[in-house]
Amino acid sequence: MAKHVTKYGAKAVDKLRKVTPAPRKEVPGPSEDPATNIMLADVTIRAGSYILRRSVEKGFLRGRYGRDTARAMIQNKSLGKSLMSFALAKVATRNLPGAIIIGGGAIVKTLYDRRKGKRKARRDGDKALLDQAKGE
Repeated sequence: MAKHVTKYGAKAVDKLRKVTPAPRKEVPGPSEDPATNIMLADVTIRAGSYILRRSVEKGFLRGRYGRDTARAMIQNKSLGKSLMSFALAKVATRNLPGAIIIGGGAIVKTLYDRRKGKRKARRDGDKALLDQAKGE
């Protein structure tokens, strides 16, 4: 018997099935356990998202710095920067106010960088990314 059946009890599961309008069918996916299938789908989506994100990041950097330097920049990204990106994305995708706050912050940062002047902004960004590529 499945783990969720023993946790909630067979009667509770049968009661939920009676009020659920979907007919009983075979569970789609590689496993007979729907919880396992959900977990596998989540892992697959996250892995694909990770690969896509890395490719996009490298694509943005490759034109200016070259393939090898762009790869080094991405590989040497600090844990703090990765966690900050993850946290901001999580807040932005949770609800509309979070998206507005994070989106507004991105706009403010972009305007601030533009105000500093193109040369200084490029110089500061180049220095930070090249230091990151060196692993500093």
